[in-house]
Amino acid sequence: MQPNPFHRRHFLKQALLTGTSVAAGLKAAAEGTVTLPFENGLRKLAQYPQKREMILLTARPPQLETPFAVFNEGIFTPNDAFFVRYHLSNIPLSIDPAAYRLEVKGLVDSAISLSLEDLKTKFEAVEVAAVNQCSGNSRGFFKPRVGGGQLGNGAMGNALWKGVRLKDILDKAGVKAEAKQVVCNGLDGAVIPQTPDFVKAVDIDHARDGEIIIAYEMNGEPLPMLNGFPLRLVAPGYYGTYWVKHLNELTVIGETFDGFYMNPAYRIPATDGGCIEPGTTPGSTIPITKFKIRSFLTSLEEGSQIKNGATTMLRGIAFDGGHGITEVLVSMDGGRRWQPAKLGKDHGKYSFREWTLAWTPKKPGKAAIQCRAFNRLGESQPLEPLWNPSGYMRNVVETVNVAIA
Repeated sequence: MQPNPFHRRHFLKQALLTGTSVAAGLKAAAEGTVTLPFENGLRKLAQYPQKREMILLTARPPQLETPFAVFNEGIFTPNDAFFVRYHLSNIPLSIDPAAYRLEVKGLVDSAISLSLEDLKTKFEAVEVAAVNQCSGNSRGFFKPRVGGGQLGNGAMGNALWKGVRLKDILDKAGVKAEAKQVVCNGLDGAVIPQTPDFVKAVDIDHARDGEIIIAYEMNGEPLPMLNGFPLRLVAPGYYGTYWVKHLNELTVIGETFDGFYMNPAYRIPATDGGCIEPGTTPGSTIPITKFKIRSFLTSLEEGSQIKNGATTMLRGIAFDGGHGITEVLVSMDGGRRWQPAKLGKDHGKYSFREWTLAWTPKKPGKAAIQCRAFNRLGESQPLEPLWNPSGYMRNVVETVNVAIA
């Protein structure tokens, strides 16, 4: 890992050739501003290496939000528009894939060190379409407001991930009977030693259920540097906090890992729905885990104008933590009446699912368009937003107000 930043023009040339470096110093080209639809929503737009123009939350560490219009381009989020979330500022800027190693150690029969070539040639390759969503996606909409990055709805994305099952790697090393969790670490680190390293843990049963993969490709290409090149953990259905980037170390342990980013960070109230009343304090907390069900209208934005008497094709996306979307209902009158949308191709239970509905307004005026998804368990979205002190897991039925003329 070379920590020296490159000149941006030099990097862009090199990235096209190798895909292994990023000018994470990180001198982004400023391109303008955008205002997200909540208080203090003014944001700069910036273009980072391997990325198109995106919404800049912070530069150090880089946090980039996907412009929401991208989600209307297709079910799979393009790599150059996929959101970026780091916790620590000392991130890798250049990685030699030939020298990269994934270490597996701890309560195993044999500690092993795997090269990228080993992963690609000695294990079965698998693919999964899966949404990665930041725990704090949509935090800027919370009322009362809460601390943390004030994100809009763009800290999420859907990709086709290719890699190796975590289970197969653990089986290769041989997991001892007393194993309880797998601790996952990557190359990003803190600038000062007193700052806790970003380390996550998954229960051994989850690690060995065949769902989690260690990915080296994203939408048919090597991972972008800012999305974890050359390896990242992909935990389908689970919030992005578990999707460790630049993964280089797996340690099997016999107890519950108590690192900062497991406790006290990334925890929710131990209540139904993970919510409490604003102004109160949770009696106890548990780690955040799976997504809640969500749906969005992507083809129209707040304040759009549509033609009266003309057919408008409404389009959107829905997803959940892995049960699978079975229905999306749409309302054009703020929730008084609902009608079913047509579901698009099923790319798998962890993927975005497209929905469409042809709508012909009958009179001019205003319309409040809402969509509400349902999954195989019959779960749906609340009509009123739920609240928790960390601003996690927003999944209320969203409203897009449009004008008919």
